[in-house]
Amino acid sequence: MGEEKDKKYRNLILGLVFDGIGMLSFIIPGVGEFSDVIWAPIAGWLMTRMYKGRVGQAAGLITFTEELIPGLDIIPTFTLTWIYTYLLTKKKNND
Repeated sequence: MGEEKDKKYRNLILGLVFDGIGMLSFIIPGVGEFSDVIWAPIAGWLMTRMYKGRVGQAAGLITFTEELIPGLDIIPTFTLTWIYTYLLTKKKNND
């Protein structure tokens, strides 16, 4: 049980950091959109490593797309996936 709780909070912290990295492109005008081309595949891959199965695959694709499209970097996909995985689906399974 403790290991699952550690993974839960590790994923939250990593997700917040990765969402922050994704939002950095807003700080550096011009360079930011170029950095998204590099960050998008990395972010998509990281998402599939953090969340296994269909959730990870879907979230990886969404993250990749969100990072590539200008202006959508503000969406915290890592944090939203964490909320879905650890709060919404756990709650639904407990009902």
